[in-house]
Amino acid sequence: MSENNAIPSAVIFGCAGTTLTDEERRFFQTVNPLGFILFARNVETPDQVRALVSALRSTVGRDDAPVLIDQEGGRVQRLRPPAWREAPPGAAFVGRPPEALRLNFRLIGRELAELGINVDCAPVLDVPISGAHDIIGNRAYGQTPAQVIELGRAACDGLLDEGILPIIKHIPGHGRALVDSHLALPVVETSREELETSDFAPFRALRDAPWAMTAHVVYKAIDPRAPATLSPKVIGEIIRGTIGFGGVLVSDDLSMKALGGRFDERATLALEAGCDVVLHCNGMLEEMQAVAKAARPLTGIAQERLARANRMRRTPQAWDVAEVGARVEALLA
Repeated sequence: MSENNAIPSAVIFGCAGTTLTDEERRFFQTVNPLGFILFARNVETPDQVRALVSALRSTVGRDDAPVLIDQEGGRVQRLRPPAWREAPPGAAFVGRPPEALRLNFRLIGRELAELGINVDCAPVLDVPISGAHDIIGNRAYGQTPAQVIELGRAACDGLLDEGILPIIKHIPGHGRALVDSHLALPVVETSREELETSDFAPFRALRDAPWAMTAHVVYKAIDPRAPATLSPKVIGEIIRGTIGFGGVLVSDDLSMKALGGRFDERATLALEAGCDVVLHCNGMLEEMQAVAKAARPLTGIAQERLARANRMRRTPQAWDVAEVGARVEALLA
C-alpha cells in the first residue's frame, strides 16, 4: 500500500553507500523518485541491505516503490557469497533444459524478495555476434534468437514466480556492439532487415515483459544520429512499433560514457524520446541533482504501464531452497 499520494518523478536513483546520508534523505524526500537501484557498494550483509531498502522507501513514503538490482548471475551479480549464492552466468544454461534457468531465477527471486528488492535487471536478451565486444559475452543465453527466446522466457518466469519483476535488456539489442557502452558509444551499421530478423526477435517474442531497459547503441539504419535511449524514432518506430513492447521502458544508466552532454540534457532527451523512466546509478549527488531538474512526474500512460507490470507478479509457492538448488546443479551437470 502506498502512503505518498504525489505522482513520483520519472527517475530511479542509486545511493552512495551502505546507509543513507542526511543529504541523500533530504534529496530523495524532495525529488520523490519512482524508485532506487542498488550496487555492490551498497551491500554488506542481509540485515544491512534490508535496512537500506526500508530507509530508501521511507524517504518517498511508498512501501511499494521499485527497488532494482542487477542480479543476472556470473560476473553481473551484486549479491555474492558468503551471504548469497554464486549463480551461474547465462552461457551455462545454453543447451540445458529451460527448467534449469527458471529454477535458477526462482532461487535468485527468493533471495531478492527476502531483502525487499522487487525488480531484477535481468534477463539479457541480446544476441551476440562473433567479434562483438565482450560486454555481453557469456551473459547471453545463446548465439541464436531461438535460444535466447526460450531461455529468456524461462528467466522471466522464474522471477515472476517469486513476485519479482524482470527487466529485459538491452532493447532493441546490444549484441552487435563493438565497444562497451559504459565507456564509449557503440554504432551498429547492420541493415534494418537483419536487425529485425535477429537482434529484435527476442524482444519481440517477450514483448509482454513488465519492464525493459534501453540500449545506449546507435543503429545507423534507423537513426544515425542518436542512440536508442535518446531516439524518438527507435523508441516509437522500433521498440513500441515493430517490437510491440508495451511495458515500462527505463533508460540504461545516464551516467554511462556512451552518452554525452549535461545530465539534465540526457534526462530530458531520454524522456522526450519516449522512455517512461530514466535511470541514474552511480550515487553522485551532484549528477543526481542535475537529473532531478529535468525529470518530470510520471505520465499517465507510464503509471498505467507500472500498474500493469505490478499485476504480473505471481504469488510465491512454498518450496525448499536446498532441493531446488540441487535440481539446478543436476540439470547443469
